[in-house]
Amino acid sequence: MDILEPAAPRPAPKVRPAVWLVLTALGIVTLSWLLNSPEGLSGKADAIGYAICHRIDTRSFFVGNIQMPLCARCTGIYLGVVLGIVLMAAAGRSRAGLSSPVPLILTLVAFIAVMGVDGVNSYLTLIPRMPHLYQPQNWLRLITGMLNGLAITGLVFPIFNQTLWRNWEQRPTLANFRELGGLLVVAAVVVGIVLTGNPVALYPLALLSSLGVLILLTITTSMIFMLATRTENRARTWREAFVPLAAGLTLSLAAILFIDVMRFALTGTWNGFSFPSV
Repeated sequence: MDILEPAAPRPAPKVRPAVWLVLTALGIVTLSWLLNSPEGLSGKADAIGYAICHRIDTRSFFVGNIQMPLCARCTGIYLGVVLGIVLMAAAGRSRAGLSSPVPLILTLVAFIAVMGVDGVNSYLTLIPRMPHLYQPQNWLRLITGMLNGLAITGLVFPIFNQTLWRNWEQRPTLANFRELGGLLVVAAVVVGIVLTGNPVALYPLALLSSLGVLILLTITTSMIFMLATRTENRARTWREAFVPLAAGLTLSLAAILFIDVMRFALTGTWNGFSFPSV
């Protein structure tokens, strides 16, 4: 062949049948959910919260007169998930697959335990004349939820990376207490912004909290999908990660759709539960 002769163009990569199957399923589930949830962006966010949260009005923050998609505790949890993933990715840990050192793991577990104690105490106040340790407050629900969300991210994210990536990195998502301290500082800023009650700040944070639900559900269900289909540790690029992630998103939306439909059939309203006490 003459050295000046242009090389033959490479054939376009074929789209695997699995991609078409997942895309079709995702399209059907997404359309079904969009048609069976409240209108508008905030309505869709509410529908996500409706599937996983009691949305008790007295235990929620409000954007003006509009209740946020998730209760105060769940708002903290899922903002913590989003915050943890974003900051770990920004620090170049998006494929980190090693667990954190044991002292850090114990600290993250303690964060979850703290929220558990506050959650049980808060639940006891719903039962008339039931003794409880202290009067629950929404700001405390938000803070303990945020700690829990950061802990979930630190514990689950390396497992997810080990399951998804063939070339996951041999380093922890959180390496030391200095990095954890940085996460906590940013988390404290976010908590402070929520507590200001400023609608300009609360509206995007409300949407982000609902996005956090989708992210955590997708991470969890995509791992289940990969283990069930024996396709773990195969992706080397984001393109190769498309099928398991899209399958996880499809399963997550399907679960949200099912719970939304069932809860609405039982209650007849998209509103949360209502109790006189906090």
